[in-house]
Amino acid sequence: MTPVCKEIRKDILGISKASGHGHIPTCFSVVEIIYAAYDFMSHDPKNPSLKSRDIFVLSKGHAALAHYCVLSRCGYFGIDEVYSFGSFMSRFGCHADRLKVPGIEVSTGSLGHGIGVAVGIAIAFKIRREARRVFVVIGDGESNEGTVWEAVMVAVNLKLNNLIIIYDNNQSHARGLQIQDPTAHFRGFGCAVSETDGHDIGLIQKELGRDSDTVKVIIANTIKGYGCSTLIENQYEWHRKSPNEAEYEILTKELDAETV
Repeated sequence: MTPVCKEIRKDILGISKASGHGHIPTCFSVVEIIYAAYDFMSHDPKNPSLKSRDIFVLSKGHAALAHYCVLSRCGYFGIDEVYSFGSFMSRFGCHADRLKVPGIEVSTGSLGHGIGVAVGIAIAFKIRREARRVFVVIGDGESNEGTVWEAVMVAVNLKLNNLIIIYDNNQSHARGLQIQDPTAHFRGFGCAVSETDGHDIGLIQKELGRDSDTVKVIIANTIKGYGCSTLIENQYEWHRKSPNEAEYEILTKELDAETV
């Protein structure tokens, strides 16, 4: 785990503890994915409305806290303000609002909808002949929604090679309808698909830079709760749980020890 991603996870823990909100395990699974995307993309924290910027969409919107913490690290706003997460009148809601938070391009929350918006943006860029790209992170559980595959069909039909889908394969539906072999599913729809370690920034960026003449899909194999053995071993208990003081100390020590 890189030092910056460890610090982002500590930010997530601290803010969740202070606010009583946050989906910590799912946030932990996408830290490297989001960080790698922003490190790779064209964007400017000092000018969030830059006309030539690439677009990032977090379709699995319940990981908003991870998104906020990465944006803070990029310089969009100070981390101290994010400690108001989920509180009355805070602009940092449990699901992100594009009208309130700089760097947030799409208000997501209803699973399966963010990818459709991302496809629409990619189409608009093609119509305008703009060399801009759209990066969208979707969850494996979210991908049980039919809208995900309808959006993929449209994107492939239009050969949207400016669309990059990152699939967070953290096995979140192991007790439910877990999609088996997502690589085969996306290839069956006509996407250019690769798999990588979703906790290795360098490997993720290598796949982000790969050329494609159609929709690119990266299956990012991740661990829900990555960095803390307590979260990994008790994913369902911690799905929507925030730590108390004692639990916060345990989780922080596990992060420092890099037990996974």
